[in-house]
Amino acid sequence: MNSNGGSSFFGSDWLGAFLIIAILFGGGFGLGGGRGVAPNYATTEYVQSAINNQTTQNGLQQILLSSANNNYETARLIQDQTMAMLSQNNTNLINAIQGFNTIGSKIDNLGYQMEQCCCSIKTAMLQDKYDALENKYLTAQNDLSNAAQSQYILNALGRFVAYPAAAAAAVTT
Repeated sequence: MNSNGGSSFFGSDWLGAFLIIAILFGGGFGLGGGRGVAPNYATTEYVQSAINNQTTQNGLQQILLSSANNNYETARLIQDQTMAMLSQNNTNLINAIQGFNTIGSKIDNLGYQMEQCCCSIKTAMLQDKYDALENKYLTAQNDLSNAAQSQYILNALGRFVAYPAAAAAAVTT
């Protein structure tokens, strides 16, 4: 028994487990594993194939990295273009709204001017009517004044005879 109260294999739990693993996988103790005593030597063709394979792998890695960089750059360009288009769209909307506001204020101003114009026209028409009626009134007043003056003069002269000789002859006959 060990200090933990359990039994151990060869006096230590870890030592037994290590020996079992070494036997199963042929830990180089000459107990098996199917490998020979001497290591395998690399041939020239194997080394060249490994170099070619590594070069191909590096080239593929560079292509993938370049593709990833291109994808990133393209995504950034698209994002920048999108932001530029959104900014231009916002600017266009602001300009359109300002244009509509300007048009609205001009329409309001036009309405005010039309109201003032109509009032001016009405005032001018009324003034023209007033002037015409005043002229008629003054003409009528002058006519009445002339008639009154003529009547006064005629009354002051008495009976007027235009041709006294003819009038006397008419009275005697």
